[in-house]
Amino acid sequence: MTASISEARIKELTAKEGEKLNAKLGKSREMYNEARKHLCNGVASSYQLRDPWPIYVDHGSGSKLWDVDGNEYYDFHNGYGAMVQGHGNPEIGKAIAERFPKGTHFALPDEDDFVVADELTQRFGLPKWRFTNSGSEATMDAIRIARAYTHRDHIMKIFGSYHGHHDAVMISIVGDYENIGDKNHLKKIPYGAGIPKSLIPLTVPVPFNDADALEARIWEMETDDEAPACLIMEACLMNMSIVPPEPGYLEKVREITKRHGIVLIFDEVKTGLTIGPGGATKLFGVTPDMVTMAKAISGGLPMGAIGGTDEVMSVVESGEVYQVGTYSGNPLCVAAARANLEKVLTPEAYKLFDHLNNRLMEGCTEVIKKYDFPGYSIGFGAKGCVTFSPHKIVDYVTFKQGQRTDLNQLCWLYAANRGVFMTPGREEEWTLSVAHDDAACDAYINAFAEMAHDVTAE
Repeated sequence: MTASISEARIKELTAKEGEKLNAKLGKSREMYNEARKHLCNGVASSYQLRDPWPIYVDHGSGSKLWDVDGNEYYDFHNGYGAMVQGHGNPEIGKAIAERFPKGTHFALPDEDDFVVADELTQRFGLPKWRFTNSGSEATMDAIRIARAYTHRDHIMKIFGSYHGHHDAVMISIVGDYENIGDKNHLKKIPYGAGIPKSLIPLTVPVPFNDADALEARIWEMETDDEAPACLIMEACLMNMSIVPPEPGYLEKVREITKRHGIVLIFDEVKTGLTIGPGGATKLFGVTPDMVTMAKAISGGLPMGAIGGTDEVMSVVESGEVYQVGTYSGNPLCVAAARANLEKVLTPEAYKLFDHLNNRLMEGCTEVIKKYDFPGYSIGFGAKGCVTFSPHKIVDYVTFKQGQRTDLNQLCWLYAANRGVFMTPGREEEWTLSVAHDDAACDAYINAFAEMAHDVTAE
C-alpha cells in the first residue's frame, strides 16, 4: 500500500459516503422492504444485492439511468456490460416495434436467424452458429458439444474465471490464494452450495497466463485416462478487473489444445462485441474451436450464441447433441440482434469506444500519478477499469495478492454520490455505450480524482 493511504481513513470515508448515499435512497429502501416479502432478498438475482439494500431503477435513456428516488447517474455499469447500445437505442427500438405486431414467439426459424449467424461468422471467423437465451446456457451447451465431439467427460477452466451458473463451471471461482494449491494442482472449490460432489472432480482448474502449467496438467490427466474434452476460458479475463493475455500465451494455448485434441472454447460473453467488433478472438488474433456469447449481442434482450468450427458443430448437425431451447432464436431477440450488428455496432461505434476509453484511461492514469495512488488503468474497446493493485496482475494469485476491496467499495460510493453508476460491490470494469460522450468520461474521472484526493489527504 502507498504510505500516504491509511486504512482508518478509508473506513472513515466509506462510512461517510455510505451514509450520504443511503440518505438519498429512501424509496429504494421502501421498495426493498416490500419486495423481500415474496421475492428472495428483494431481488431477481443474487448479483443485484447491495448492502444495506438494493438500488431500484426507474428508467434509463442513452448513457444515463435514474433510480426510483430520482437520482440521475451516468451508467458505466450498463447491465453488467450488456448495454453498449445505450438505453432506449432508437435502432433497437425500431426493430422490436416492427417485429412485435408480427408475433413475438413461434419456436420456428425466421430470416433474422441466419442473417445474424452470417454477420457473426464475418466477425468471429467461425462458420456455424446456434442461439441460446443467456451466457450460462451458451457455455453449458458449448461444453456439452465439446464432450460429445471428443467423447471425454473432464473439462478444464481458468482458476478465478466465471462462465455462468451451471454446475460444471461453478468451480474454483474464488478462494484463499494461499490455500488453493500449487499452479500444477489447483484445488477444485465449489462456488456456493448445491453443486453435486460427484461433478466437482470433472472440472479441473488451471492458472491463466501459464501455458506450461496447462500442458503439465493435461499430461497428468491423460496418464490417468482423464483427458479433457475442452478448455473453456476468457481470452482476456474480465472477472478480476481486466487481465489480458501475456504475449504468446494464447498462441501456445491454441497449439497445446490442438495437439492434445482438446476443444478450445473462448467465453466471449463479456468480451464479444465490446472490446472489438470480433471480440477477443479478432483482437488477439487467435481463433478457438468455439466461442460463446451473450450480454451485448441483442440490445438488452435475453440472448446468447455459440459459434464453432464445422468439425465441432458436426455433432449438433448430425443430431448427436440436442442443442435445444423453447425461446432460442426468439423473434424479438434476434430482430434486436440484427439491428445491433447492422446499424449500431458499426466501425464508427468502435472508433467512439476507442476515443472514450483512451480518455478514461489517460485521465485515471493522471490521477494515479498525481496522488501516488496504488493501481493502473487498462482497457480495450468499450471496456476498461482502474485496477487497485501495486503490481501487475497476470492471474488469480497476483490478483488476490493485490486486491483492494476496500478501495473498490470506496470508489464505487464516491462515484454513485457524484452521479456515476458502476457495478455495486464488485470489481467490475466500466462499460461504455454509443451514447456516452466526453462529459460522461469527465464525470467518471472527476469522481475518481476526488476520491484519490480525499484518501491521500494529510
